[in-house]
Amino acid sequence: MKPARIPRTFSAPAHWAEFSRGEYYREALEQQLKPWFAKIYGFHLLKIGNLSAEINAESCAISHQVNVSLQGEPAQVRADPLHLPFENKSVDACLLAHTLSWCPDPHRLLNEADRVLIDDGWLILSGFNPVSLLGLRKALPIKRQSAVYRSRMFTMMRQLDWLSLLNFEVVHHSGFQVLPWTRQGGKVLTTHLPALGCMQLIVARKRTIPLTLNPMKQSKAKARVPQAVGATRQYRKP
Repeated sequence: MKPARIPRTFSAPAHWAEFSRGEYYREALEQQLKPWFAKIYGFHLLKIGNLSAEINAESCAISHQVNVSLQGEPAQVRADPLHLPFENKSVDACLLAHTLSWCPDPHRLLNEADRVLIDDGWLILSGFNPVSLLGLRKALPIKRQSAVYRSRMFTMMRQLDWLSLLNFEVVHHSGFQVLPWTRQGGKVLTTHLPALGCMQLIVARKRTIPLTLNPMKQSKAKARVPQAVGATRQYRKP
């Protein structure tokens, strides 16, 4: 397994249109996100990365949506995603649409998202699946110059492991768009073989465990120790 952190710098695409059939990918992702956007409430939504900024989130109840990236036209805050200029626990939801795919240190990026998210905040990740037709074609040297095949592809289990280390509760994960060259992505194949989908979606919530015990619960949890019985007893004479 290749290490997650690498010294190489990536030039992330500024638009979905830079991909071959990029609009197909964006539309498929938006379709998958619609039912989850309807469940997310709060005050602030961070869209980290240029591709996240182009995702239509009108169905989300959070009206204040901020686009964060180093460069690109949709960006509202110019900042490095690895050093987000926001306070701890100040954001209700973070959208990382294929952001990990062009990140040299995905662990650091997830830590930053965890830092700015409030307790029970939402984290949404998407990316390309290495166990798919796209992953197989990435092995061909003639395709490595394409924008899709220059991206990093992480397995679903590896990403779920990263989130578990940060104490995130994964509420949904799936694959879709099995056939990347069609707009519909092969609905029948996606229904029966989602693990082979070229795109992945993970929806998780930040969970926290209190470090200090509640005194009331702590006192109830204490087991009562029975009194020791002496080895000898005193008997009264009749």
